This record gives sequence, structure tokens and C-alpha cells, in this order.
Amino acid sequence: MPSQTNEKEAFSRRLRQALAAAGNDDRSPTRLAREFNRRHRAGDVTIHAARKWLLGEAIPAQDKIKTLAAWLGVTPEWLRFGETDAPAIRYEVKEPAPTESDLELVRQFRRLNTGNRQVVREMVLSLLRVQRQK
Repeated sequence: MPSQTNEKEAFSRRLRQALAAAGNDDRSPTRLAREFNRRHRAGDVTIHAARKWLLGEAIPAQDKIKTLAAWLGVTPEWLRFGETDAPAIRYEVKEPAPTESDLELVRQFRRLNTGNRQVVREMVLSLLRVQRQK
């Protein structure tokens, strides 16, 4: 059975390989964290966490592996374990099903007039920009 350290190092090698194949060969934890956070919908990772992934000191949780795999065009299984007979294929991260409160918010939004809808759209886009910068 492989040691935890070897698993982390092997994951790091596969991550760097996938990054290079996707045209992101600079190995910058800052860039990795920024690009990851643009795609992951369940919270941001820190530069420190991205650095640990790149240096073979940590393996991300499965939800983060799925996001990385979708971004880099590989399967989550290959990225995590490296053992697969199937070719690395793009894995699409599916949006979670809307909750009842999400649907109620959409119903309320649709009751707004055109001008107020535009204000809400602009506010949401501004919030997303601020969120990406954190």
C-alpha cells in the first residue's frame, strides 16, 4: 500500500502535468488558487492550500478534485489516483439542483419591472467580482 506522502507527491505530479497540458505551466500557487476559485462554487481555496497541492504536501477534497478535473480536462479518478484504463476525458461539474428558496427568489425577481431587474443583475455581477477578488 502506498504511503500517504507518496500519494500526495503522485497527486502533485499529475496536477502539474494536467496544468501544463492545459497551458498553465507556470506552477504559481497564486494563479492556481485564482483560477480554481473562479470555477469552484462551494468556497475558495487559499494560496497556501494551492501551494501544498503543487508541492505534494496535501491532496484536496473530492469536490475540489472534481472542479480541478473539469477545468483541466481530465477525469477526477485519474487526477486523484492516476490509475485508469479509460482515457482522460473532460468531466463536467454539474450545477446543484435549485432549492425551493432559489426558485422563490426567481419568482420574486420575475415580478420586478425591467429597470429593477437590471439593477439586481448589476448588483449580482458586482458581488461576484468582489467575491472572485477575495
